[in-house]
Amino acid sequence: MTFAMLRAILLVLVLAAPAFAQDTPAVDDYKTFDTTVSQIEDVVTQAQVNDDRLSAMRAEMVKWRTTFTEAQGINADQIATVKNQIAALGPVPAEGQVEDTTIAERRIDLNDALAKLQVPVLTAAEAATRADSTIASIDKLIRERQADKLLRLSPSALNPVNWPTAASMFRWMGQWMWDETRWRFTRPMNVDQLRDNAPLIVGLLLAALFLLLRGGHWMRRLTRWLLSKTQPRWRGLISGFVSLGQVVVPVVGAVLLATALERTSLFGPIILSLFQALPALVLTIFLTRWLAVRIFPYSPEQASAIGFGVEGRAEGRLQAVLLGISVAVYGLVATWIVPRAANFLGGSASNIAADRAQQVALATDAAISVVVVPLQIFAAIALFRLGKILRRQSAVQQSSDDAAFRSTLIYWVSSVAIAIAVIAPTLGVIGYVSAANALIWPAINTLSLLAILVVFQGYFAEFYVALSRSADARHDALLPVLAGIVILFAALPVLALIWGARIVDLVDVWTSFRSGVSLGGVRISPSNFVILVAVFAVSYAVTRLVQGGLKSSILPRTTLDQGGQNAIASGVGYAGIFLSALLAITAAGIDLSGFALVASALSVGIGFGLQTIVSNFVSGVILLVERPVSEGDWIEVGTTSGIVKAISVRSTRIQTFDRSDVIVPNSDLITGRVTNWTRFNMSGRMIVPVSVPFTTDSRRVEAILREIVEAQPLAVLSPPPTIALMGFSGELMNFEIRVIVRDIYFQVPVRSEINHQIAERFRAEGILFSNAHRDYLKRLADEAAADAEAAAEEQAALDAVDAFLSTDPAPKRISQAGGADKSRPDTFQPDESHPAVSQPDASKTGSASPDVPKDTDA
Repeated sequence: MTFAMLRAILLVLVLAAPAFAQDTPAVDDYKTFDTTVSQIEDVVTQAQVNDDRLSAMRAEMVKWRTTFTEAQGINADQIATVKNQIAALGPVPAEGQVEDTTIAERRIDLNDALAKLQVPVLTAAEAATRADSTIASIDKLIRERQADKLLRLSPSALNPVNWPTAASMFRWMGQWMWDETRWRFTRPMNVDQLRDNAPLIVGLLLAALFLLLRGGHWMRRLTRWLLSKTQPRWRGLISGFVSLGQVVVPVVGAVLLATALERTSLFGPIILSLFQALPALVLTIFLTRWLAVRIFPYSPEQASAIGFGVEGRAEGRLQAVLLGISVAVYGLVATWIVPRAANFLGGSASNIAADRAQQVALATDAAISVVVVPLQIFAAIALFRLGKILRRQSAVQQSSDDAAFRSTLIYWVSSVAIAIAVIAPTLGVIGYVSAANALIWPAINTLSLLAILVVFQGYFAEFYVALSRSADARHDALLPVLAGIVILFAALPVLALIWGARIVDLVDVWTSFRSGVSLGGVRISPSNFVILVAVFAVSYAVTRLVQGGLKSSILPRTTLDQGGQNAIASGVGYAGIFLSALLAITAAGIDLSGFALVASALSVGIGFGLQTIVSNFVSGVILLVERPVSEGDWIEVGTTSGIVKAISVRSTRIQTFDRSDVIVPNSDLITGRVTNWTRFNMSGRMIVPVSVPFTTDSRRVEAILREIVEAQPLAVLSPPPTIALMGFSGELMNFEIRVIVRDIYFQVPVRSEINHQIAERFRAEGILFSNAHRDYLKRLADEAAADAEAAAEEQAALDAVDAFLSTDPAPKRISQAGGADKSRPDTFQPDESHPAVSQPDASKTGSASPDVPKDTDA
């Protein structure tokens, strides 16, 4: 953070104060204004004055412009009244028409009065326009000079010819300081003053040395003591703010040291100015170190303000501190050496000849280049290394989704820092020292400003978590994030000043913002916006209060059902929002007639693009007015069935019976077919199908079903339940129980109870739900298939025997006693070893081998 940045923060405070609290010239003093503006226009045309004089002339013109701008509101009420009177007389008659004499004379008088009232307004408007034009000319000249200075080519610091000039500057600077100090030491008056102030000087020096050398250690001990005495949720916030003492205490020590040295009366103006710059120098270094510790903490357990990992923290702290040192040294060079360089090299420019003054200017430029360029290179190296560290860490953090945006932002910031670290010293070495200064030092100050914003946003998050007293409170909650955005926007003026914006430019922007922005011919100022938001917020709060009173106190005492109460409350809410917006616009004084043309041009396109939304909105209004569907109704829309939970102007939320929410557009409820089971009564018909075999007595089944359904407590007996035989399907008779239940919400329990009782009665009565005769036929078919398989196996065995007999030449005859009977050739005993007559394997055929008779008649 440089002196320029500190000065920028102080200058931003001007924006919040009355910018034009000085004495302003009289409104009617136009002759003075003409003389002043003519002189300024001549000076600007010649372009011979310095920047300070131009800034003074610009400030004078700003005062005149402000005066005349405010003067344009003179007679505003009278002018509005006269215009209304003229409008009340009606339009001017067309050519050829004659107007009443009294009205015509009255019109002429009012027009004359209007012209007289508008004279100061028009004169002030013309003067304000001229003042604004002069201001623009001055700004143009200043910007041209700034551009020329920025692109000026200075002597290169790499040229050895320029090095003796810088050495000479430092030699003469030291000589001046030595001569000045030696002369003061020889003055008895200064020695006497030193003797008188000795106790005070010693006390200030001891306090300064203690604060500078031990102040940081003392603040760390204080932080640890406070942390041991506080609750855990406050420790992060307390440690952060107490650690600021590590910056404040050394700065106080530097102030005491500068005061003590000034009290000695032994140093001249040059050295005293150096001592006066010491507190800012210490502030820059220690503030940078404090920010470095916040971004790159020492302890691995301590979280970084930007989520930086443990790796690379030590190097990050080192490079940040080096940047702070380089910025502090450059601030010292820019504020102390540069203004005195010409005097050190050649004396005052007013006391030397023109050619000698030009030589001194060239020598001064060369010496400053030799001094500044090494600082630029030193700062660029530290900035480059810091950018590499941040980029490497951003690549590591991109692996997690929650840090993606932060990592991307760090990546781009580090990339820009690396680019500036390469470009700036290159320009400085070439000779474009001013351009290099305009790049590298604002870049470092921008990084410091971003670090300050991040740290204080973290402190706000700590404060939010501490106040919430909830375990679920998070540092990245909505409120801390919004606070960070507000802090960022509040820092934009400081950022603009860092990058070279002038305070007068910011004042002009603030003035334009206060005067408002013109949109469609309608001027909207911040005051109008504040009034608009405040009136709408109050009106909306009143609307919600009225809604709450209706829902809790008035509507429950009426005979309206819940759906009607909700419809009235919703209608009051929508009407209240519309009236709140209308009242807020009227109170802010915004004339919407200027938007009429734009609205008409966009209405066609918006109508086509939003026709579905408009259709749903109109359908929602119809639902609220006609109330075919109310909250709590059981409806069926297409394939969706459930309870209506909420009706808005665009859609209706239905909760199905599996507890899922279905959002149905309101147009579907108006244009489609909707079944409402509970809108006008809670009763409804229920159908229970029952199927029994056709072998069962149908009359008996009907009687049993009727007894069961009439015994249900929720069944309506007038009209009585219907037991209908609806038809046959296959071997089944299909019955239906049609009964009306008193509460349709209980149809599932009633259906379940009826089915339970049907099962119990059918079991008791011997009625089977399965088809008994179908089972009997299946069993007969299975038995027939088994018999057929056994017969086939027996026939196969007989065929095998016949085949054997036809091929064997000497069959063995079988006697009735069991032996072979040779007298009967048709009766024989086959050889069991023959493969043709061997018994089949029972395990393969599934049945025993057929019994072959041992003695069979022919």
